[in-house]
Amino acid sequence: MSVEKVKDYFKKFNIDNRIQEFETSSATVELAAKALNCEPARIAKTLSFKIGDKAVLIVVAGDAKIDNAKYKAQFNKKASMLKYDEVENLIGHAVGGVCPFAINEGVDVFLDESLKRFETVYPACGSSNSAIELTIEELEKYSNYISWIDVCKF
Repeated sequence: MSVEKVKDYFKKFNIDNRIQEFETSSATVELAAKALNCEPARIAKTLSFKIGDKAVLIVVAGDAKIDNAKYKAQFNKKASMLKYDEVENLIGHAVGGVCPFAINEGVDVFLDESLKRFETVYPACGSSNSAIELTIEELEKYSNYISWIDVCKF
């Protein structure tokens, strides 16, 4: 199970005990916000794209949407999300639990500026019923991100 991979990953940093698991689904922004009792914007949703042959993750605020013009300016390519049946194989987590932790080798992670307005955010932890509260600095540290980008509107 993918949440176990994330727990093992976070054990290295001694924060695996901060992962929250819920009785109900947290697979969407709305469900996660309800499970965590927080505003939907603070859910750090991880979107998966394909750029050429490469899988890429972009972590964005829960109320943000990809701005196609900004995306194209950033990556010189039209935004193309991974197909549902490609996600788990290419990323290492299934849809609903995709996160930037304990992912497959070779997957690049980017953090969107939409997250910077919050002190803490809640990314998933590899399953459709898990999350962890992280500061922006912790998200940077544990996601092994490449860079901050601005590809959203909200």
